[in-house]
Amino acid sequence: MTNPLTPNLLRDARVYLSGPMDFVASREEEKKHGWRNRVGDFLKRLGATVFDPWFKPEVYGLHEYGREDETTTRKREEWTFEPGTAGAANRAACAESFWPALHADLRMVDTSDFVIACCPTNVYSVGTPHEIVVARQQRKPVLFVSPPVRFPALEELRTHLKKDAKGSALLKQLEAEVPIKENTKAAPSLWYLPLVGGEHFFDGFGWSEYKEPFGWPDIALDRLEAQTHPVKPLLPFLAELNQKIPPRWSREKKQFVPNDDWLLWKLSRPSAGGAEVTDMHS
Repeated sequence: MTNPLTPNLLRDARVYLSGPMDFVASREEEKKHGWRNRVGDFLKRLGATVFDPWFKPEVYGLHEYGREDETTTRKREEWTFEPGTAGAANRAACAESFWPALHADLRMVDTSDFVIACCPTNVYSVGTPHEIVVARQQRKPVLFVSPPVRFPALEELRTHLKKDAKGSALLKQLEAEVPIKENTKAAPSLWYLPLVGGEHFFDGFGWSEYKEPFGWPDIALDRLEAQTHPVKPLLPFLAELNQKIPPRWSREKKQFVPNDDWLLWKLSRPSAGGAEVTDMHS
């Protein structure tokens, strides 16, 4: 039996990993231990080329062009609504400082064959929707992970404050101001549904099945997913995609039909010169 992780249909694919980076709880933690690291490992095992915005490719002649780390957002501290030339100059400097990152990320979307996006409904994000729209305008598939959003500590805090009327009132006010909204069904924003297509949504990754083969240590990602038990995890889907192109559901025909968004080129690599497209994986 063929190992599903042996490079096959995805061996020539280029994949961009999209998801919130700005308003995550910790940019440093996200870069070191976020979901992109493991999904990148998985895709590379399948032979794919991975575009990770935390680790942007070098641009010839432009050292560190568009690179992001935990300090990138500090420039936002200089933002102002002050009118006049001083305010305009500060706003222009803020905009200019992030242009290389935006440029590099969108170029990676342009270069990719498909996009994987992780979009928790409790994390504000602008770049991720932009990247998803760009990919879909180019008729590229987007595999969209919308994990369940739960706040177990919130319920514990409610219980803890039951006898504290002022504390309970402040907590209720905070829930309304933030706002704090659970999404236990992992349902994505409705706008994404027609944009992405119903068959490309996932409620988790499925880390547990692949922890041992990849040697992944036990971290917060595992503990979180152990509480949610994904119904449709991403990693097994990628393993199947490596063997067979998935169909799409046709509302008109009420059945699954071939999905022409999936264009995975076969590349031949001669001993000299660049790779050439010879056919399409199917």
